[in-house]
Amino acid sequence: MIVFLETLGCSRNQVDSEIMLGKLVANGHSLTDDPSCAQVIIVNTCGFISTASDEAVDVILEMAAFKEKGICEKLIATGCLAQRYKDDKNLLSTLPEVDAFLGTAACDQIVAVVESKDIKPLTLFPDPSKRPFQDLCEQRELSSDAFSYIKVSEGCNRKCTYCIIPQLRGIQRSRPIDDICKEAESLVARGIKEIILTAENTTDYGQDFQDGTGFDQVLSSLAHTLEKENVWIRFLYTHPTTLTESMIKTVKQYNSICSYYDVPIQHASSAILKKMGRPYTTEDLYALFKTIREIDPAAALRTTIIVGFPGETEQDFDILMQFIKEVRFDHLGVFTYSDSQDLKSHLLKHHVPFEIAEKRHDMIMSAQAKLSETKNEQYVGKTVEVLVEENPEQGVYIGRTMFQAPEVDGMTFIYSDGLEIGTFVKVRITDAFEYDIAGVIA
Repeated sequence: MIVFLETLGCSRNQVDSEIMLGKLVANGHSLTDDPSCAQVIIVNTCGFISTASDEAVDVILEMAAFKEKGICEKLIATGCLAQRYKDDKNLLSTLPEVDAFLGTAACDQIVAVVESKDIKPLTLFPDPSKRPFQDLCEQRELSSDAFSYIKVSEGCNRKCTYCIIPQLRGIQRSRPIDDICKEAESLVARGIKEIILTAENTTDYGQDFQDGTGFDQVLSSLAHTLEKENVWIRFLYTHPTTLTESMIKTVKQYNSICSYYDVPIQHASSAILKKMGRPYTTEDLYALFKTIREIDPAAALRTTIIVGFPGETEQDFDILMQFIKEVRFDHLGVFTYSDSQDLKSHLLKHHVPFEIAEKRHDMIMSAQAKLSETKNEQYVGKTVEVLVEENPEQGVYIGRTMFQAPEVDGMTFIYSDGLEIGTFVKVRITDAFEYDIAGVIA
């Protein structure tokens, strides 16, 4: 069968998609980048917030059109949207175009579903907490020639009131460090130049172990394993309470580990953080970022926040805005609170009107744009190492520095010819913009 797969959502979903495609290719199926040429279309969905769910439904309906005007014989919806609404009796009737719904723990069954002759809609929702880690003998179909994600754990034990991830992904289970290092070695052998560690909360790694093993051991072990390779190691989705001084010192110790801290704080007002179920305060956050900058002054900081959370007052928002201006993040993403009846936060009082939440969103983005451009201007005239990833047009390449993560941060434009995708080059920065920088080969 000829298969097309559309991935929505986060890096964990991306890994799941690559695993599914790897299984399909290993069983003789072929892949296409054009849904009009596919006999089977898979949409690996996100359902974390309402806008993501809406997007997933829109994409499913868009793909369903190929069952009528293309050669598509089967449409499959996998991932978080399916998992979130698995008990909804209207799921099948709402999307009759879908031939199979697979939950977040059903990746292993994708081949059987694709090859099934059963014409009835299939629904497969194994317990996410019992999902095994991927078999290292199986090859993933990588979506990039330059970088690849590795999941260091599955699931989450936290109880944030705005989040449904524990129900979608199950309890936390940490992978053995040897498995992580072996997967990294196999990816580097395939030409990957950047290994990106991901999880629901990477720095929560090891909390389910009894021997004290933590994420700093993952970082040091991986750095040792790849010490003879010219690769970058990056990690995302840290948690403020488990990003320790030991981890920061480990990052500083190894040149191969990017001095890049993705710390989703969600808010900076102690009152709102308490309502969110986040176990830290405004003062804790100031102390954390001060520690990072004291140990690693050149570190890049990224965060994500939620505005318009139930009960957020003007005073709370002012605290958040002041915090952003004082910490001066290199990169920042903002979400407007997304309500749903299956969230604990839905029961909180004093929901913020959408118009006010959107205004606060725009104010944060405007302030961050100015901060980001000022940050980028500091690189003008300096030479930085860049991983080359794309060649969109003659004389222009796109890449990233150590302080830019893929898909969520800005990019580095390189004005040159004859560069090789997936290699490192030295670039002298000549221009700075709100989110991107640009330069020439040094």
